[in-house]
Amino acid sequence: MDTTSTRAYDDVRTAPRALATEAVHAGRDDLARQGLHAPPIDLSTTYPSYDSRAEAARIDAFATTGAEPDGPPVYGRLGNPTVARFETALARLEGAEAAVAFASGMAALSAVLLVRGSMGLRHVVAVRPLYGCSDHLLTAGLLGSEVTWTDPAGVADALRPDTGLVLVESPANPTLAEVDLRAVAHACGSVPLLVDNTFATPVLQRPAEQGARLILHSATKYLGGHGDVLAGVVACDEEFAGRLRQVRFATGGVLHPLAGYLLLRGLSTLPVRVRAASATAAELTRRLAADPRVARVHYPRIGGAMVAFEVHGDPHEVIAGVRLITPAVSLGSVDTLIQHPASISHRIVDADDRREAGVSDRLLRMSVGLEDVEDLWSDLDRSLSGPPGGASGRATSRNAPAPVA
Repeated sequence: MDTTSTRAYDDVRTAPRALATEAVHAGRDDLARQGLHAPPIDLSTTYPSYDSRAEAARIDAFATTGAEPDGPPVYGRLGNPTVARFETALARLEGAEAAVAFASGMAALSAVLLVRGSMGLRHVVAVRPLYGCSDHLLTAGLLGSEVTWTDPAGVADALRPDTGLVLVESPANPTLAEVDLRAVAHACGSVPLLVDNTFATPVLQRPAEQGARLILHSATKYLGGHGDVLAGVVACDEEFAGRLRQVRFATGGVLHPLAGYLLLRGLSTLPVRVRAASATAAELTRRLAADPRVARVHYPRIGGAMVAFEVHGDPHEVIAGVRLITPAVSLGSVDTLIQHPASISHRIVDADDRREAGVSDRLLRMSVGLEDVEDLWSDLDRSLSGPPGGASGRATSRNAPAPVA
């Protein structure tokens, strides 16, 4: 393998390509010239160098700008060729100059907050709902940040001289509420807008095209797509990427090369998986909305594979009743998952804040996978029925069909 650079394809220049093509080829363009078909996994933690003066100069350059060092890799915490392939591919899919990968989505968000905080810009404006741990990280001030919660229309009024970031998630976790990203980006002015694009993925929306300067993914979810890798990534311009690399180097939140390999492999099928799962999710949404046992269904206008719904009966009985669907946290896998946000993913958020953001105690969040829609509906239908005479039984059948939000 040619390891003369951590960049995935230094010499390759390609014309604009469709997203499905980029998903398959981005980050792999240099393989053929090396006589390879599948991307290699570079597990080295360190790399030999016989020119210590040149090594010192490269490290000085990284310390100044955070740019990827020219020449061969130096050390695993500075960068890894396999991870760089994934970063290159994700940046191409999001239409960004660069991307920086981390050990988890929360490590990625933490790095962004640390970059802005190091510049004296510790104030964050955020729109609820967010992923529960993102909410907690901001609310608790664990990294010295201060947060102002607002609705999208109030972003401009919430800005202060020390505001370093505006943070939104669209569609939001777990209510699937959507934000007009272009309008919010305009309201931000010179303050960077960070969009958590985990639920939508670049298949459904590319926030950079609507004015977002930072795009966050919990890559654990759809980018990996198989429930077997933990990772986070931020797509951004090269200047901000350099600062993120410096934070990653200093704090050690690096992504393992095997995870980088799995993520690159996951990207190749991302458009196919998202579109197939979205079609099934749309059909399940239609059936749930017509079911009298369901009080309300949440499904985003842009589509997607996530469905949230509120039941008239006991949501815990639904969780206990599924057999094909897996009751588990996380999302974006090839198999369908369901969970009760008020008990798990958003338990850490204050109960009043949770309910005010639309996360009711009867809300269930479902990540639709690639199973046949009839099999999934059969499992849902049975679990919604509950035990004979139970609180979630068919006694509610006289109620009107559930509205779709």
